Amino acid sequence: MIMAGRKRKDDRTGPPPEEKVDLSTWQPKTSLGKKVQSKEISDIESILDQGLPILESQITDALVHGLENDLIMLGQSKGKFGGGARRVFKQTQKKTSEGNKPSFATIAVVGNKNGIVGMGYGKSKETVPAREKAVRNAKRNVFKIMRGCGSWQCNCKTPHSIPFKVYGKCGSAEITLMPAPKGKGLVVEKECAKMLRLAGIKDCWSMTKGQSREKENLLVAVENALRQLIKVKLQPRFREQLGIAEGMIKQ
Repeated sequence: MIMAGRKRKDDRTGPPPEEKVDLSTWQPKTSLGKKVQSKEISDIESILDQGLPILESQITDALVHGLENDLIMLGQSKGKFGGGARRVFKQTQKKTSEGNKPSFATIAVVGNKNGIVGMGYGKSKETVPAREKAVRNAKRNVFKIMRGCGSWQCNCKTPHSIPFKVYGKCGSAEITLMPAPKGKGLVVEKECAKMLRLAGIKDCWSMTKGQSREKENLLVAVENALRQLIKVKLQPRFREQLGIAEGMIKQ
């Protein structure tokens, strides 16, 4: 066993430190990246509205200010009688004639807490490359959501929650997100709450079904539910009643 009994510095449980991205050395390889670098495109929402694929994570770094990232508690460390602590890396290993070859997988979520959020998956033979790959993939998979106040208990017409109930499913994991009154907080599974918080949702109810302990499927179900928000078309009178805000709110 190569990895047995050795504690790794990257097996921590907290969010990764904020990384300052230096765009001065960025050399874009796609036409979209070149337009962003030349300031021809200066708004991420115009890219998302057109459905253009973001193939370079630097595009999101350049257009979305105040972007934060967090890691999901995906795995579990080895402990006596299976009581190991939760950790952000899920370890698997392949048995070969040369010995055991371990690999690490992680899920990262990014967002600016103002209507832009994304989730990415990364896997590598080391923990640091897996984390960096997950963050890059999350930045390439960003999308915007619709926020509002759809709770009959509140009716404050401010975008602190979601405007209506949405449903998401992945595998056997199902989740339903429902509007909550202001001040209620995120009554959601702890790891799913990280994604909602980075999206800018402050109050929300939730209901899960199926194998909700499978974090990967549950997070994908939450992502599918949030993507349903922007697909619904509302009449102007309903948009005013629900305090609808699509994407980022200009300060």
